[in-house]
Amino acid sequence: MKSLIRCPWCEGFDLYRQYHDTEWGVPLHDSRQLFELLILEGAQAGLSWSTVLKKRETYREAFDNFDPKKIANYDDKKVAELLVNPGIIRNRLKVAATIGNAKAYLALERSGQPFNQFLWAFVKNKPIQNNHLSLSELPSNSPESDAMSRALLKAGFKFVGTTICYAFMQASGMINDHLVSCHRHAAVKRKTKI
Repeated sequence: MKSLIRCPWCEGFDLYRQYHDTEWGVPLHDSRQLFELLILEGAQAGLSWSTVLKKRETYREAFDNFDPKKIANYDDKKVAELLVNPGIIRNRLKVAATIGNAKAYLALERSGQPFNQFLWAFVKNKPIQNNHLSLSELPSNSPESDAMSRALLKAGFKFVGTTICYAFMQASGMINDHLVSCHRHAAVKRKTKI
């Protein structure tokens, strides 16, 4: 049996390969799931995605399944609990940013701007299809991630620099950055046709 060709970054352990094969690059439109992904991408800052991926289920438990309404109401006692939870990244600034980001998310929604529509507007509601041949061709940002970062910062979000936004756009399927040789490149491209 011929083995599948994958993007080289996902090789190393089964959870990483599974994430690559089933989630990464598949267009995601659910606002709450997009919020979760944005928070996790911010938590990754300075770390590897594999670190966050291994902790994702614990993050979901610790942060009330990423319900912005619940997170926006976290008090000092809840923050103290989070900062001693070994199942998440115990960084005070990142925990505070998650709470602030939940408040910013709710403010956007209250203003009549659904989070998913706000984010997908940066790619004109259609995934960007790249055709990279090697990992060295993948950029760390783009004009779209620059614009998303500026808009999110203006809306009150934290840990949303352009590099984080670009990784978020890749993961959420706003950008198809599977290498052309990867078995997922064409599959994701087919899923994105409108």
